[in-house]
Amino acid sequence: MERPSRQRQQEQEAEKSSDERIACPECESTNVITDADQGELVCDDCGLVLDERQIDRGPEWRAFNHSERQSKSRVGAPITETMHDRGLTTTIDWKDKDAYGRSLSSEKRSQMHRLRKWQERIRTKDAGERNLQFALSEIDRMASALGVPRSVREVASVIYRRALNEDLIRGRSIEGVATSALYAACRQEGIPRSLDEVAEVSRVPQKEIGRTYRYISQELGLELKPVDPKQFVPRFASALGLSEEVQAKATEIIDVSAEQGLLSGKSPTGFAAAAIYAASLLCNEKKTQREVADVAQVTEVTIRNRYQEQIEAMGFR
Repeated sequence: MERPSRQRQQEQEAEKSSDERIACPECESTNVITDADQGELVCDDCGLVLDERQIDRGPEWRAFNHSERQSKSRVGAPITETMHDRGLTTTIDWKDKDAYGRSLSSEKRSQMHRLRKWQERIRTKDAGERNLQFALSEIDRMASALGVPRSVREVASVIYRRALNEDLIRGRSIEGVATSALYAACRQEGIPRSLDEVAEVSRVPQKEIGRTYRYISQELGLELKPVDPKQFVPRFASALGLSEEVQAKATEIIDVSAEQGLLSGKSPTGFAAAAIYAASLLCNEKKTQREVADVAQVTEVTIRNRYQEQIEAMGFR
């Protein structure tokens, strides 16, 4: 399976190339848009209607809230990488009620119980599928604890499946590879979560996570940009109850420090924490080093060292 970021890039290029094949016969512009309300294909430059009465591929019914959409919809959920079977199998409801909402008889309940057990056995036919199911459930659990969006879970699941297909899990724990896949997904999607935070919700040591992460990212050729300390500023500042002025100042401090090459080899969370501490002093919203260190999960020594470097970079003594 291709890298998630590369896959999205190819999809965008495919969409772009399909648009470029349509050119306006009047002005030869390729800036053609679809008017969904009118069902027309229109040149955005000269206004010529290229096609009309296009097929509406949406539902024929109307709904005004979520419950109406749920009741009228006749299709299931979309395919997802976060489930071992990609969400294509059916499940038997545990509520033990018929189509009219009436409770089932004791004989029927026993029958449904047996069917559910067999259904679970059918869904995971072998040890490989059971291991994949466990790994994806671990990714979902950790992602929920970290509060990351669903897109990160999807990317992490794709990374884990790639590692499984290329036999990178042999000799490593399932939890370790699953955690590393989640951390790599956070990096790819630009979600600021440090290795310490990920290790906190995992069941494996941080050292193993770091080692496995380096291994799978190298073997799979994952395109991972360096972590930008500025990504951590809004979250840390919000947790400390600091104003937007402090956030802006902390961002400025990081930018000035980066221009002087001070970021190289430094912990992004420690650098962001020190910038917030310095900004809080400069904006008269003072926070102690201990308070900032607790939120950022770094030591006070780290904050002091980075703080001195940043103050010198800003021209203060």
